[in-house]
This record gives sequence, C-alpha cells and structure tokens, in this order.
Amino acid sequence: MKFFLDSAIVDEIAYALDLWDIDGVTTNPRHILASGKPMLQVIREIGKLVEGTTKTVSVEVNPHYRTVDEFVCEGRKLASLHPNFVIKLHCIEPAFKAIPILAKDGIRVNVTLIFNAVQALAAMRAGAYYVSPFIGWKEANAEETRDLIADIVQIRDNYGFKTEVLVAAVRNGRQIADAAVAGADIVTAALSVYKDAFDHPYTRDGLAKFQEFWDQGQYA
Repeated sequence: MKFFLDSAIVDEIAYALDLWDIDGVTTNPRHILASGKPMLQVIREIGKLVEGTTKTVSVEVNPHYRTVDEFVCEGRKLASLHPNFVIKLHCIEPAFKAIPILAKDGIRVNVTLIFNAVQALAAMRAGAYYVSPFIGWKEANAEETRDLIADIVQIRDNYGFKTEVLVAAVRNGRQIADAAVAGADIVTAALSVYKDAFDHPYTRDGLAKFQEFWDQGQYA
C-alpha cells in the first residue's frame, strides 16, 4: 500500500518525504488555505519537492466549476505546471465526460468526493487514474466504510479497470489498517494521523524497560 500525505504545507511534505519516503501528496482548497500561500505558488513549491520522481501530487480544480469545458480548461492549465500533477475533479456528472478528454492529452484525473461504489464505478468507467472515497466524513455520520472500500476494490478487479483506489479523509490508524485489509492501493492522511498511528504507548513503555535493562547490564 502507498502512503500519501494530505497537506499543502511544504515543511510537512518535506518531513514526510525525508523520514517516511511518502509516495505522493493530495491537496484540496482547505489545505491550500491552511498553507497561507496563493494556490499556484504552493503547488509549484510542492512540485519541486517531487521533481525527478514518480510521486504524484493531486491538485484540485475550482470547486465552483460544474461544466465539462471548465473542468477540461482548468485541468489542462494545472497539468501544464508540472508532470507529476494529477487533476482532482469533484464527482459530478460533467467529470465523467471530462476524464477521457483529459486522458487523450495524457492528463491523469483523481475523482474526489466519492461516497458510494456507483460513483466510483462511473469514474473508473470513464478512465479515472485515482478514485477517492472519503471515509472519515461517512464514519462521522455513523455510516459504514469497510464494505465501501472492499466493494470499490472488488468492482475494479472484476472489470480490470486500471484505476487505483485512493482512500481519503482518513482520520486514524484503524482506518489505515481497514483500507489495507480491504485491498486499497493508497491511503492519504494528515501528518498528525500518521504520527499517531506510528506511535503506541506499549512501544514507549517497552523501550523504557529495555533502556533500564541496558543501563543495568554490561555491554562493553
């Protein structure tokens, strides 16, 4: 499974690339706002961090756009800025027509804001490079998500779609594990989610005990 960082804060991304060799980056308007920088500036800075690699950076079109022409025009503009950019289109009907048009130009699309398997199927049929089911939002509203991920993966495999399943809005380590068990290709989460998931109180307690034993022993 690939780990993507859900962020537009350049220092966070550099940290994750250095310590964890993170596999890619996802951004959205909320992350761009949190970066405190203009969108074009910050995505160019992120692009420099992955220069010369195959790591992708998902950048989102204006969320007010609702037509095929708007999706295609903005997608081409953003894709021209860096070869690693994948264009995020929100999961509405015009996206299904825009995806193959962009694909003919060699532009990859990440269909975002997916909340059911039929949305994912429609995006995969159109040729999406990634589909991004959002699980944190669904679980916050008491909706089941494990079967959703498994269903999307099964549908993809049943019909041989080349789309990768990118599980988004991940809020904790349990959700990361659930996505991996369900066969998702990628999870994307905030820096804090990964750091919490990589940590465990028993690991800390065990390390403290080993340090105590080490200090009492003879290792010279």
